[in-house]
Amino acid sequence: MNLRLTPEMTSALQAEADRTGKSQQEILREAVVRHLHLVGDGDVPVSDRDRARAAHVVTPARVAYRRATPRIRLPKGVDSLELLDRDDRF
Repeated sequence: MNLRLTPEMTSALQAEADRTGKSQQEILREAVVRHLHLVGDGDVPVSDRDRARAAHVVTPARVAYRRATPRIRLPKGVDSLELLDRDDRF
């Protein structure tokens, strides 16, 4: 397999290899394993997030960020604390 990288990608990969002491191939293998959510390869440390993604317990967000819109608008003068039906409020 051949992989063509842009000059910026090449320099970033070389810098990361120098910083970590890993080979460029090792860094690329880890990136592919993480991107494809492959787990069980003993050479690559696997995080809980990677395991959850591989098991399809969670899925990555479709968009990085989106503004949440409130589902309920409280009447003027009412706050969420008043909506709690509890006696142990402080």
